[in-house]
Amino acid sequence: MPRPRKRRRLWRDPQSAVFKPVGVPLESLPHIILHHEELEALRLADVDGHHQTEAARQMGVSRSTFQRMLTEARRKVAQALVQQAALLVEGGNFRLAAPDWHCSACGHNWQIRHGSGAGPPNHCPACGSENIREKRREQRRHLD
Repeated sequence: MPRPRKRRRLWRDPQSAVFKPVGVPLESLPHIILHHEELEALRLADVDGHHQTEAARQMGVSRSTFQRMLTEARRKVAQALVQQAALLVEGGNFRLAAPDWHCSACGHNWQIRHGSGAGPPNHCPACGSENIREKRREQRRHLD
């Protein structure tokens, strides 16, 4: 029996979307589903320009898994364009990242989950200082 699939880490709030050719009703088009983690792989590699090793680390997967996701995402996008199909961005197996924040004034550490609507903090919840920063991902990896 294969082991359960590991949930991929997303750094942005997933939004479902549909992309389709102009002037053709959605109901009459074939559908291709692009999962949220595949879109995140496209963003990290093709939009942000990260190398696969760094992008894989950000998503919490191995480099080879990231490469498979990226290849599949590119195939689906190309297939939707060439075949004039509707591309639906939905579903997948993921979790939202919860970045760590650190106050340099009092040393307090805390997390705010992406997508909570709060946005980045502007002061420390413990002491009120504005001398805060997001912890580097290399540091946070050891805390997981």
